[in-house]
Amino acid sequence: MKAPAGERLADRIAIGLLTATFPPELVDRVIRETGRGQQRSRLLPARVVVYYVLAMCLFFGQGYEEVARLLTGGLEQARQWRGSWQVPTTGAIARARARLGPEPLEALFGQACRPLAAEGAPGSFYRGWRLVAIDGTTLDVPDTEANSAHFGRPGSSRGTGGGAFPQARMAALGECGTHAVFGAAIGPLSVHETELARRLFPRLEPGMLMAADRGFLGFDLWREAAATGADLLWRVKNSAVLPSDEELPDGSYLSRIYAARDKNRHADPEVVRVVEYTLDDPGTVYRLMTTILEPERAPAADLAALYSQRWEIELVFDELKTHQGAPRMVLRSQAPPGVEQEAWGFLLVHYAIRALMARAAAGAGLDPDRLSFTRTLRIARRQVTAQAAFSPLPPGQGTDHGTG
Repeated sequence: MKAPAGERLADRIAIGLLTATFPPELVDRVIRETGRGQQRSRLLPARVVVYYVLAMCLFFGQGYEEVARLLTGGLEQARQWRGSWQVPTTGAIARARARLGPEPLEALFGQACRPLAAEGAPGSFYRGWRLVAIDGTTLDVPDTEANSAHFGRPGSSRGTGGGAFPQARMAALGECGTHAVFGAAIGPLSVHETELARRLFPRLEPGMLMAADRGFLGFDLWREAAATGADLLWRVKNSAVLPSDEELPDGSYLSRIYAARDKNRHADPEVVRVVEYTLDDPGTVYRLMTTILEPERAPAADLAALYSQRWEIELVFDELKTHQGAPRMVLRSQAPPGVEQEAWGFLLVHYAIRALMARAAAGAGLDPDRLSFTRTLRIARRQVTAQAAFSPLPPGQGTDHGTG
């Protein structure tokens, strides 16, 4: 097919799974809302740059120009395009990314990423609660003066010294059953992960049960999270003082926690339920604290078993950093806005892959844990190169693919 008059190849770029998950009209909307719209006469208009960043995060380790070739090669192979289009240079792509900034990618994440499991889906619920977990991680970023000054290094919150690479900190809120990350915040190392976690609480809602490790416990943080209407299941340090106010039939007990300023006068407490248990390794005592005060709603033994779901968020980070990225991954962006843009791109690509897995699992009546993330990632990569420039239609709407 010959190029229609006035149409550029860049206008037709779409990337299969990613375009289906983040459709062009949504991408265009977040670009407008963030004030990043550009003239369409550019070789790399803003929409194309968004999709380019996603492809860059899907094909981590490939050079800038090679990623651009992957996005357009499918058209020529399918004889869908006979016009000419010059692959942008590395410098042109870097400038286009800088013009776009991180804001459209962050806005796209905020509008598109939601929990994926349908009510009652295997592995995603307990007695009607949707199981979610929160945790933090770090991302190595290139050793540039700008990245070091903004993000800091491990062992040194800012500037020189410390670890080999500067690091960005990320907090993520994910659905345990599907590994879908639906809340995230990114900042420098000097911002503690609990502060980043606060930014995710608006994503919580009644009917969720959120697990967190002992690094997150704090009265104010607990109260803010509980105020969302979600229920909480957090591990508590063994050194924390939690007096037993009432023993409950399942072996748990009711207690109270106070803000640091109120500990001496015992004002304005939060009533909590405490579950204590040991694992096979001798001497290891686990203490959990929950907002679910009635044992009949969630027996202590069930809560102890459910807490293991918190590790699903650790597996999410492994998928992002080891499989979608590479072992000992270092992001490629040389400046802080590019690092943030790239981090949002990684999260969006991960969500798209996990959305595909959730649909496949639901269609087969399976727990998504039965499916391989690595295998699905390979399928997504093959699909992009085979279907570049096509926007897949929803199932049942024929085979006449539109263009993105």
